Order: sequence, then C-alpha cells, then structure tokens
Amino acid sequence: MPKSTSVRAPLRTRLTLWRALATAAVAALLATFLTPAAAQAAPPRESAPVYSYAHAVRESVWVDTGLDEDGDGRHDRVAADIVRPAEPAREGRKVPVIMDASPYYSCCGRGNENQVKTYDASGHVVQMPLFYDNYFVPRGYAFVGVDLAGTDRSDGCVDVGGRSDVQSAKAVIDWLNGRATAYTSRTGTHTVKATWTNGRTGMIGKSWDGTIANGVAATGVKGLKTIVPISAISSWYDYYFAQGAPLYDGGPADLAGYVQSDAAAAHCAAEQKKLTDGSPRSGDWTPLWTERDYVKDAAKVRASVFVAQGMQDLNVRTKHFGQWWDALAKNGVKRKLWLSQTGHVDPFDYRRGAWVDTLHRWFDHELLGYDNGIDREPVADIERHPDQWVTSATWPPAGTRATTVHPAPGATPGVGTLGLHRATGTETFTDDPKLGETDWAAHLTTSAPEKTGFLTAPLTQDLRLSGMSQVTVTATPTTASAHLSAVLVDVGPDTIRDYSDEAEGITTLKNRTCWGASTAGDSACYLETAAKTADVDYTVFSRGWADLGHYASPAKGVPLTPGRSYTMTLTLAATDHVVPKGHRLALIVAGTDRDLIDPPSTRPTVTVQLGGTSAQLPLVGGAQAFTRATSGTTAKAPAPKRLKGLSSPRRPSRIPGD
Repeated sequence: MPKSTSVRAPLRTRLTLWRALATAAVAALLATFLTPAAAQAAPPRESAPVYSYAHAVRESVWVDTGLDEDGDGRHDRVAADIVRPAEPAREGRKVPVIMDASPYYSCCGRGNENQVKTYDASGHVVQMPLFYDNYFVPRGYAFVGVDLAGTDRSDGCVDVGGRSDVQSAKAVIDWLNGRATAYTSRTGTHTVKATWTNGRTGMIGKSWDGTIANGVAATGVKGLKTIVPISAISSWYDYYFAQGAPLYDGGPADLAGYVQSDAAAAHCAAEQKKLTDGSPRSGDWTPLWTERDYVKDAAKVRASVFVAQGMQDLNVRTKHFGQWWDALAKNGVKRKLWLSQTGHVDPFDYRRGAWVDTLHRWFDHELLGYDNGIDREPVADIERHPDQWVTSATWPPAGTRATTVHPAPGATPGVGTLGLHRATGTETFTDDPKLGETDWAAHLTTSAPEKTGFLTAPLTQDLRLSGMSQVTVTATPTTASAHLSAVLVDVGPDTIRDYSDEAEGITTLKNRTCWGASTAGDSACYLETAAKTADVDYTVFSRGWADLGHYASPAKGVPLTPGRSYTMTLTLAATDHVVPKGHRLALIVAGTDRDLIDPPSTRPTVTVQLGGTSAQLPLVGGAQAFTRATSGTTAKAPAPKRLKGLSSPRRPSRIPGD
C-alpha cells in the first residue's frame, strides 16, 4: 500500500479546529438539555419599565424619629409618601428605594417648574414632584418623598442641617430596614412595616435635599447604599461664611422660618432662638457649625457618592463639593462626578437625556447590583464649553500637582505679572463695597484703585486647573477690619453659559419631553431647556473670600491693628477649567466682592506685600506644565482696555433650593 501524501495541519490550526468543534458540541448539548428559562438566565444589565405606574401603590406613613424637637411631650413623626409598584409584592419580591428628603414639598416646590406634592381625599400623594417616581417605579423601584421635620405634614422643628433634619431622613431608612417604627397616621397608634422593600436605599436631591443626603451618609446608617447630592452643602458654616466673611445678611433662623409649617411656627420658638444664638454674624465658628459639618464625618460614609455640581454656582458654592470629594477620597469612598458650566441648576435641566440614562445605570448598579459597566467608566464628566462635554478617568486627573505661583509688580500700578519666581514690592487697593469681581476683571489691564491684578503672558499651550486652589496673602490694613477676595480669571475671548442670568445658564423652552409614565394627576413630561450663552473677553472661574480678622483661627475673629501686616490663606472654590492657548491666567486680590460677601465695618486701604503672597494652583502637569505654557512669549503688560464680561452676578438667594 503506498504511503499517504497528505500533510498534517500545523499544531495551532489543529487546536483551533478542535476548540471550534468542542464549542459547537457544548452549544448543541446546552440547546438539547437546558430548559428555556435556564437558557435565558443571563444576569440583567438594565431594569426595564415592566410594572404599571397607573396601578402603583400610593401610601403615606409617619415615622417615629425618637426626638421631641417641638417640645409637645411626644416623639416627632415625619411624613413619608410612597409610590411603589404593586406587582413585586404580590409575587413575593422586595424592591429597593429611591428617596428624596426635602423641606420644599409644600412651601416652595421642586425642579424648574416648582412642583409641589398634591394629595387625594384619602391623603395619598397624587403628584410627586420631579420625574423620579414616573421613571423608576415602572422599573422596579419604590420612590419615597420625605417631609423634613417641621415642614409640610411632619412634626418637629426645622433645625437647618442639624440632628433633627438629618434624623428625619435617617429614621425613614431605619424603618425601611426594620429598625424604626412607623404609623399609618400622624397621631394614631396603628403601626405599619415596610415588608415590600429589601431596605437598599439611594438618596437623591438638589441643594438642601442633597445636603440631607450628605448628612445622612455621614451617619454611616446601614441600608443607605448610594447618594446623589446635586449642588449640595457639605458644611453649613461654609454656606453662611467664608473664613469669617459673611456671605449673606441672614442666618439659619431666617431659613427655618422660610420653610417651616404653621404648626412648627407655633411651637418652635425655642429652636429658632438656638439657631440665632448659635450662629453669630461675627463669622466665628461655634458648636452649632460643628454639628452641621458633615466633612468631619466622611470616614463614617458607607454609601457610594455621585456628585453633580455647577462650577458657577454662587448659591451652594463649589467649595462644598470640593472639600467633600477630597474627604471621601481619603476614606476610599466610591465616587462619580458631573461638573457643568451652570450655576445652581439640576442636570435634568442642562443635559437631560444623558443624565437620566446615567442616573438609571447608576441606581441599577448600586441598588439592583447589575453589572452594567458604569463602575469601570471615567469617573468625571466635565462641561468644557456649553453642551460640549469631556470625561476624565480620575478626578482630579492623574498628574495634578499643587504648584505655587507668585505675583510680581508690573509697569502699571495694579497690573502685575504671575510666574514661578518670588518677587518683592507691594500693591495697594482700597475696598469699595459697590464693586465686585466683574468690575475688577473688566479693568484687569488698567490701573484701578479697588483691585490689584496679576497676569501671565499669553499661554503657548493649554493649562488645566483641576481641584481647589489656595491663595496666601500678606496684607497690611489701614483700619481695624478688612475683608479679602481672591479671584482666578481666564483672560481671552470665549462663549460661556451666562450664569449671571436669573436662570443661571439655561433657557426654558415651550416644548415638553416625557421621562417615564404619567397619570392624570402626575405628568412625566417637562419643559425642555437650552443653554443660555454669552460672548465674553474673560471668565471668572474660581473665587474665595475671607475676613482678615480670622487670620489666626476660624473660631474667633479679632480686631486688626492698623499698619500691622497679617498673613492669611484663602481657600478658593473647586473647579476644572482649561485656560486655552493664547489666553492669560490672572489672579485678582481685592476687598469686598459685591453681592457675594458683605462688607467689613470699615473701608480699609490694604497694602499687599508681594513677597509674602502666592497662589497654590492644582495644575495638571504641575510646574512643568506651567513652564511650558508660559515660555516662548514676552510677559509684557497687555494693552489697556475695558474687558467685556457677564453682568454682575445676581445676589444669590439665601435659600438653598431651586
């Protein structure tokens, strides 16, 4: 028999063929032996709207907080209105909860259209503000809207971020997890258990609502799996003061009076007095502020945190998210971040489709445990230009380093330079409470008595700042009191969102889009918005303020000695901003920032000693990036002219709401 003339296939080819045959065989066996249900057992990646919103269960409970803030001799109860799908409970399955605890459900409204809760004749909620219930209840979530103590249908007193505020929401989470008692009425004795939930809760809310989410997370309460604070406060002192400088002409007692119910107003005079006495307008740190500082308790946080913040928010300023973010990072908390160019605006009103999709995937991952990949995506989304977004794998980005730059005198008084080398000399300004950052920036290239400014040469490369800056000022006042402002400015033409407008960077349109299911009493359709923009010659992108009398300690301010020099470091608001090639980076040091801080009791002239003044900037690439961006051009003074900017920012509302 003759030998075969065939050639054997190479080993790699044989192995590939064998694997293909084996895979096909396994697939055939699976198709033969597995039932259809088993074959479809792949884990889900997205919750779908499979439940009826029209037939959802709507109920109200009153949860015992364990406190008696209104002093009536019985524990306060807070009202929690619930909308949940009916089908899972009938099938013996438990659902997670999305919760928004708010003081605004009756007094002021929620969202761009100021929605309030409405009820039927039985006292069950008909309209739940915002889209959360419309969208998520059909997808297998319960939504719970909690009236904070002292508001709407709840007992107790409003204590503006204190233990009563926080306990209002924490008690509901405890009830959802079987650790607290709830009743079917405000004064009755019939108790009710949350047998329909697995206790896994995510809190969400803008401003005061998001602040409560921060506060509850800082208690470490079990069952709270994630929070989504939107433009939220992390320390109430920093809402009312900036290192001793008063930001508003009111205090927490005024705020409590604004949102409290009629019942609370009749019974909470003692709590109001505590708020007034504990928050002196001196700007001194008191025990009241320690109780309302959530940053100090970041180590207790068990929940993941998805932060959304407008970088031009002058109501809840970005210092709040910056210090909270950094504290959470030090304690290994899982985080995600959205930063927009807007002011105090909800992402639903500036990037609606992407926001709803991202929020959906976030809650699916954190509350339902779906492996949808959101935890492997870039940590931060940042609006670089109106409606133009970029992502950052980490935030601040890898390679961000604190870099110290120094002011130096220029040929024109009040128009100096900014570089890496320490200089000598002085600059002088006289506090003018009628002027603010837009006036200073408009005159950056000219001498003006109310400010002193320092500019780099035109940049040869983009320069990115990401995080919180600090500006150290050595200043000699002529009077016994002085306030300081430090402002970072991008000098160059750009189109930005008009955050100084009443709507803070958006325009509300006439058409509606729908996000979830609707009923006759609760529509899921909301007015669309668009970016409101302005063309400018400069952009103020970060600022910070301080009372020089608090140079030694935030706990106690002291009168200044005229003619004596003091050194103080101002913490500026967190940001992520790129100063593009061809633009200049500028630092302004001045006094009262009109409408953003209140003036001191005197009108000082302040001499700034340049050798003792510097700015520590969070530069991506550090000092090398600054050197590259400022090399190759002459640091000559810019041509003097008035620069075009936005109108002066409106005096921010003293109400951290919509």
